[in-house]
Amino acid sequence: MQVATGRSILNGIAIGPLRIYQKKETQTAQTSTLTPAEELERFESARLAAQKQLGGLYDKALEEVGEENAAIFEIHQMMLDDDDYLDAVKNIIETQSATAEYAVTTTGENFSATFAAMDDAYMQARSVDVKDISGRVVNILTGQGDKDLLGEEAAILVADDLTPSETVQLDKSKLLGFITRHGSSNSHTAILARTMNIPALIGVDFNDSWDGKLAVLDGYNHCVYVEPAAELLAAMEEKRKEDLKQEALLQGLKKKPNVTLDGKEIKVYANIGNVGDVGLVLQNDAQGIGLFRSEFIYLDSKDFPSEDAQFAIYKRVAETMAGKKVIIRTLDIGADKQADYFGLDKEENPALGYRAIRICLTRREIFKTQLRAILRASAFGTISIMFPMIISVREVRDAKDVLEECRKELLAQGTAVGEVEIGIMIETPAAVMMAEELAEEVQFFSLGTNDLTQYTLAIDRQNPKLDAFYDPHHPAVLRMIRHAVEAGHRHGCWVGICGELGADATLTETFLRMGVDELSVSPPAVLPLRKVIRGLDLSKPSHKIL
Repeated sequence: MQVATGRSILNGIAIGPLRIYQKKETQTAQTSTLTPAEELERFESARLAAQKQLGGLYDKALEEVGEENAAIFEIHQMMLDDDDYLDAVKNIIETQSATAEYAVTTTGENFSATFAAMDDAYMQARSVDVKDISGRVVNILTGQGDKDLLGEEAAILVADDLTPSETVQLDKSKLLGFITRHGSSNSHTAILARTMNIPALIGVDFNDSWDGKLAVLDGYNHCVYVEPAAELLAAMEEKRKEDLKQEALLQGLKKKPNVTLDGKEIKVYANIGNVGDVGLVLQNDAQGIGLFRSEFIYLDSKDFPSEDAQFAIYKRVAETMAGKKVIIRTLDIGADKQADYFGLDKEENPALGYRAIRICLTRREIFKTQLRAILRASAFGTISIMFPMIISVREVRDAKDVLEECRKELLAQGTAVGEVEIGIMIETPAAVMMAEELAEEVQFFSLGTNDLTQYTLAIDRQNPKLDAFYDPHHPAVLRMIRHAVEAGHRHGCWVGICGELGADATLTETFLRMGVDELSVSPPAVLPLRKVIRGLDLSKPSHKIL
């Protein structure tokens, strides 16, 4: 038996043969026998065909993993319209009398290397994307089409890395799990794996001799057992059966209250990226939406979305949720979330730069358009507004002033407006230390633990080289959460958590003992979290709270 370790993307067990996928580099002739005009025509035809394929992948991903996760394929389509990319391909064809295949391959490699060398984590992620789209165009030019990664037999897929399009194209009925040598826990592929509930390991040093051998992917212990001993295999099969049984039992928790054994109740909401995710919220029986990431409306648009377009989205979500709370986070663009039409300057450290509320308060026409749309939608349901990246009382007051200005404008026009609860994201150490004063200005706090951890530990959470140092359980992070909860409660604010720590079952008891009022998690995490809550007894002493 061989054992290899990695980093787990999803706790779970997969048992089956390993299928090693090796990407074969397409050999392309450099010099063309056709004229440059003919090669440009071939390229344009392949580019349009690739965009059509990506549209199909978007539809498939939309159905399987929701709008937020499907958005990557819209980004890929837009990359195939990028002027710099197109100019580079055309230049190689025209100046070198090159084939379209060679020009696309070379451009993809050049752009990928350029992105990978950048300091910005968002741009580094584009390195994989540009290779993905270039490979798709080359496959069309060479008549290869999309590859079947799994073959006829259900298997655990093993690869150096997988692009988002490769992940979505996989036949889920045959995919037992996947293992990659490279990749980050925050990559698009890792996010898709979690959303599709597929056990996966990254950072595994595998070898080609594994191909076809029976293996166990153990997501709980972050390892893979190749040709496991009979006793181990039997134990893992039992564990897998138990997991399936637990999944079935979770369905029985629907409509049951989120109450501990000693009577402590906590609200469990869901995070969404767009209206397409609301079905998952209802399917998993969340009590409301604790984080509507409104920036994805902007990321999915080629220009600033109009007030009416945003109103239609917010209204549909509010109506579908039928009176359940919907917390809309106002525009949180910037840092790793970029939209070209904003015209944002390149920054040396975008995570600490011009983003979120800082953009909204300095470009008020954008802010007012969104706030007017939200206020109009508030007449059709229970909507709350949450301002991100707050570090001072002045920012909150300025944002509330703009909101009130929008309210007065709408009422003067005879437009109905509902009652809107106002809250802020607590995601910086500054906000934590100012929590007493901030709580006087709003009705609720929501702790964005992803950024709070990043800023507290001074660690870029998207940098895979820092995974070993990134510790969301760090005492400093937990003490900041407790401080914010206590400060909020002293001034009448309810306090929730909407970052990834909210779904961390090892911290659920800690959060409840701190007094956290609400946890907002990805829709598939709602029922497992409910199970944990209903099994806790807070009347018993514990040392979990700091």
